[in-house]
Amino acid sequence: MTTPDPFVQPEDPTAADAIIAIGDELAVFDDWMDRYQYIIELGRKLPPFPDAWADDAHRVPGCQSRVWMEATPRGGKLYFAGVSDAAIVSGLVALLLRVYSGRSPEEIAETDPVFLKDLGLLEALSTSRGNGIAAMARRVRNVAAQEAARV
Repeated sequence: MTTPDPFVQPEDPTAADAIIAIGDELAVFDDWMDRYQYIIELGRKLPPFPDAWADDAHRVPGCQSRVWMEATPRGGKLYFAGVSDAAIVSGLVALLLRVYSGRSPEEIAETDPVFLKDLGLLEALSTSRGNGIAAMARRVRNVAAQEAARV
């Protein structure tokens, strides 16, 4: 039996398209409780994250909940895997990876995580969760910068 690929595959042609699609999906809901439920469902649909990666080397610092991420370059693009021990945070991981996974390091660098604020996510979250998602976005962009420097 083969293990499933833990890395998130892009659903949308570009990061910008992913941001628009997420905004459209969130706009369907009238209140934040429904949006939270939707975000939690996104987290449940993340590819299985290997237990071996749930260690300090993969942990994202600055998150209240425990969050682990891994990246791999494939064909000039970066693919990310991630998970959290908190349901809502796994959903936020899923949102971030929908935007950034499967993109070139250049596209990742050009996609400012300000979309999190623009979509109202940062205001709707507690300060510590907002800081955590900002830390996750920084990790993704740092990995992309390192990859761009290596190429």
